[in-house]
Amino acid sequence: MFVYNLKINSKNIFKTIFTLMVIGAAIFCIFIACKIIFKNGEPVQNKVYEIEPENYTNVLKAVHDDIDTYVGQKISFSGYVYRVYDLQENQFVLARDMIVSTDYQTLVVGFLCDCKDANKFQDQTWVEITGEITKGYYHSDIPIIKVTEIKETKKPKNPCVYPPDDLYIPTSSFLYVRS
Repeated sequence: MFVYNLKINSKNIFKTIFTLMVIGAAIFCIFIACKIIFKNGEPVQNKVYEIEPENYTNVLKAVHDDIDTYVGQKISFSGYVYRVYDLQENQFVLARDMIVSTDYQTLVVGFLCDCKDANKFQDQTWVEITGEITKGYYHSDIPIIKVTEIKETKKPKNPCVYPPDDLYIPTSSFLYVRS
């Protein structure tokens, strides 16, 4: 048989309760931080978002409208290589043709890409890229995709995309299309 002698001291009780509350709050904060950093068991910064033709212009518009929110995110999508005269040697626009009228007039839209192997792909070549969104400058601040993977692919059955869901009015004459 064991007998315990427990002496209750109000100062010790307060210190013990306070210490347990601090430890509990720290565990809660660590738990929340882990939930934010890891979604579905995968670190958020390692997740690659696939851009499909159905949401292509919505994503393009959202990223152009709020670059800072998307910097660092990894994306993957396909399009054709499109160049204009004032791009650097390692740059091209990964483009799609956006239908802007009922008689199928199109406008070139896409992300400016920075790729060390850019010169290996001729204009109008269809490629699939994976890369990270960065903030850069081309006539103004724009998102630039820093390409980490690039491979040639076939032209899809429907290469065109449609305007974003909200009202779209092209206001720029630049070919990188700020939507």
